Amino acid sequence: MIDDVIARWHRYMSGELPDGLDELLADDVVFYSPVVHTPQRGKEITTRYLEAAGQSLGGDAGAGTFRYTKELLAGDTAVLEFETSVGGKYVNGVDIIRCDDTGRIVEFRVMMRPLQAIHAVHEEMGRRLAAAAGEVSRSASG
Repeated sequence: MIDDVIARWHRYMSGELPDGLDELLADDVVFYSPVVHTPQRGKEITTRYLEAAGQSLGGDAGAGTFRYTKELLAGDTAVLEFETSVGGKYVNGVDIIRCDDTGRIVEFRVMMRPLQAIHAVHEEMGRRLAAAAGEVSRSASG
């Protein structure tokens, strides 16, 4: 099952499944961020974090430097190592993804290094999430 989930995840990341998160994520998915100390629970908040992360980790000035370098799949879990740069800082990390029997992601955990990269990603994600929240509040009041 994890093989299919990760194949769909890669298709989502490459832009082939623009609305893919809705079908990939379980309603009760839990997201563990390297910069937020509490787990984020539910499809809506996880979608916001993953979309902001995708934009933030996409690379400097849209250079698209994000790439997965290693992949381990076993049972219901995948570990995907990635590299990119954010704000001129090298970022190395892993996505740990666990799925259920229906092929939905139930847990998404991100770990990163080095410390300077975590700070750069935290700042960029903060900007992206704030901008997204502003768009939501403007569309709700308009």
